[in-house]
Amino acid sequence: MKLRETIAAAAVTLTLSPALALAQDQPWLKDRRYTEGIGIRTGDLELHPGVAAEFGYDSNFFRRDENDYAGLNDRGPVGSLRLRITPSFSLSTLSQQRYEVTPDAPPPDVEFRAGIAATYEEFFPVSGSEVGQERLRDQRNIGGLLDAKLTILPRRPWSGIVDASLGRTIASSDLGISNQSFRRVHADAGAELVWTPGGGLLDWRLGYRFLGTFFEVDEFDSLTNLHHTIRTRGRWRFLPRTALIYDASLGFVNYPNPAAQLSSHPLRAQLGINGLVTSSFGLLAMAGWGASFYTSDTQAEVHDFDSVIGQLELKWYLTPNPSADPEAATLALSSLSAGFTRDFHDSFLSTYYERDRGYLKLTYFFGGRFLLIADGGVAAHVYPAIPENGANSTSSNPWTDVRVDASLFGEYRIGDSLGINSTLRYGNNISSKPLTPLGETTPNYLGWQQFEAYLGVRWFM
Repeated sequence: MKLRETIAAAAVTLTLSPALALAQDQPWLKDRRYTEGIGIRTGDLELHPGVAAEFGYDSNFFRRDENDYAGLNDRGPVGSLRLRITPSFSLSTLSQQRYEVTPDAPPPDVEFRAGIAATYEEFFPVSGSEVGQERLRDQRNIGGLLDAKLTILPRRPWSGIVDASLGRTIASSDLGISNQSFRRVHADAGAELVWTPGGGLLDWRLGYRFLGTFFEVDEFDSLTNLHHTIRTRGRWRFLPRTALIYDASLGFVNYPNPAAQLSSHPLRAQLGINGLVTSSFGLLAMAGWGASFYTSDTQAEVHDFDSVIGQLELKWYLTPNPSADPEAATLALSSLSAGFTRDFHDSFLSTYYERDRGYLKLTYFFGGRFLLIADGGVAAHVYPAIPENGANSTSSNPWTDVRVDASLFGEYRIGDSLGINSTLRYGNNISSKPLTPLGETTPNYLGWQQFEAYLGVRWFM
């Protein structure tokens, strides 16, 4: 079955973009606005300890198709109860809120923030084949995230930003066809030089970023990749409420131990506007060009992405934005967004996949007590043909999958440091595409459907 497992590994299709957000899938842990409370002040530092526990149900952790054959006496999805325990801790220099006590004070010379979080996961299978349930029990593990950010001379004409993070992800493959989670370590580090002359009317940034994804299992070592990116971005505010924005980047992606994967030099360039039409409505529109530039010394046929990329978003602030800056929204500004994105990402299944996604997102925080985040979208994932060669174990014509995703997170805060929350999440990869490894007759199906529901409690400062 080694050949089948190799195909399973190739179906991970992780994107080579900042991937550490994947290290934790709890909404409150991804965004520090939701994570932290007022904190504990010790001199010029703030401490933010926290701990959370969640218990719920996952209908299909492995993301298998109903007809998928994973091995002897092991077919279809495996449902499970799931326990997650997450302690976290962060420290930082004094926040803007505390500086507002003395608004005339000059900005500090440096701002610093660092955090650490870990999540222990335990599975209690309740449905599916006995073999599949045993496989799921073996997925108990610990994921986590360690990150730090240093801003030098903030809110000055010249400033610099240095940041780094290290995370461990315990998750299934994005396309299923797997019998285990793909344990991997993500390393992320970068530096950025920022120039903001003229009272902030112009903002120009030049930076470098390294992203590394390292698979722990030797069999999947060929998927380990290193991604270097040089990027420039910024904005020019030509009206009080409207800014011209630009973003361009050149990447260098390398697989140290390649099998079917190809190195590439992804190039993206976009130009657009970001503005407040009124204090209640905002508009973001960006468009540009992207190209993948894959390189191969042995593969005769290489498929590249070479097309338009961009984003369009309309945002309604349920609480009007008092600032002239559309990027100055805080947690207290509830909003409803609708948008569309088009981009391309590296795929471990072939070379790339094109992603065209429409989405809706609601963030509602009222009474200082209840937080609601609803997010959903529909995307077309367009894959090029997979050529047959000595490295690939399968071949295929081009195809398109439809991806549906939806999530709902609600939290009621009892006092300033205790919250009771609930998370609902649904995902569906609508695909009739089977991939049959060479030398085998049983296909692997790419379609899957997953539902998750959790109740939790967390203490935070």
